[in-house]
Amino acid sequence: MELLLGKTEAEMIDLARSLGEPAYRGRQLYAAICQRRVSDFADMTELPLGLRQRLAEVTRVCETRIGRIFHSTDGTRRYLLQYGDGREAEAVFMPEERRDTICISCQIGCAVGCTFCMTAQLGLKRNMTAGEIVSQVILVLNEVYGVGIKPPHGTNLVFMGMGESFLNYAEVMAAVRLLADEKGLAIGPKRITVSTSGIVPRIEEFAREPIRPHLAISLSGTTDEQRTTLMPINRRYPLAELMRACREYPLADRERLTFEYVMLAGVNDSPADARRLVSLLNGIRAKVNLIPHNPAPELPYRASSPDRILDFQKILVEKDLPAFIRRPRGQDISAACGQLAARQQAYAGAGV
Repeated sequence: MELLLGKTEAEMIDLARSLGEPAYRGRQLYAAICQRRVSDFADMTELPLGLRQRLAEVTRVCETRIGRIFHSTDGTRRYLLQYGDGREAEAVFMPEERRDTICISCQIGCAVGCTFCMTAQLGLKRNMTAGEIVSQVILVLNEVYGVGIKPPHGTNLVFMGMGESFLNYAEVMAAVRLLADEKGLAIGPKRITVSTSGIVPRIEEFAREPIRPHLAISLSGTTDEQRTTLMPINRRYPLAELMRACREYPLADRERLTFEYVMLAGVNDSPADARRLVSLLNGIRAKVNLIPHNPAPELPYRASSPDRILDFQKILVEKDLPAFIRRPRGQDISAACGQLAARQQAYAGAGV
């Protein structure tokens, strides 16, 4: 069956016309799916019954469903999502007083192979479509607040779940345009951050996008030798090439490039590492998120101590490089940064 989530309003209008309906029926269908977050044709009562019946015969809104929800003591929720082909991916909901943040995936698995990340253990299964990416946001908002109910405060989106955003560039950008559409979910680009491990040609392409979210670079190393060990993608796009692209990246007023730096005990957390990081980012309007490593039995690293992270941050701040320590969320449900990976034995027989 044809899937509707992922289509633009213009494509919905074309569908309506192909069914013998006027253009405004396509606009109503688009608003029902992308604005009111409705997935059951029976609930789209603004459409005539005959049209709803025809749509149900030949189309489906989406095939994504929630397989299981894990609840953390800090309010974080981790969602195991199941797709039409039986593949699984994960999304994370993190509530805060003034905003919610949803961490979404763009691939099932990941091909980049960062040695400190659980998703790398899966390898890449396939790319996700724009509709599958958007479905994560709709399912999470509907589960938390109810179908069609507007969240009480802003929603931020971060493409920091499973997958490398810039290795699924076309579908990620199509999803961004749908998410930002004022006639749909209306989550503006300033509330969306796309993360990459450093795919230089796509960084350059992203810089030219008319609708452009914030950009975050996963760095985690200050020399080529160190970063290649942690992030094999560095062999293809070494630090000199990556930093050149970052220096040439056009920033809006008050905008900064975000650099994500996972703190690994005895690996990349020394004072010398901090000083090299300052030098590496010299000339770039940047901020650094220091991320305490979230350990897992399958990973060969330990987290830096809180004192070591504070000392590292102090060196950066004293050199006028804004640096923030990210507070881990959802560690007790393996929802923290770098922990997302479907462990099938843990899910067997589980329900929502």
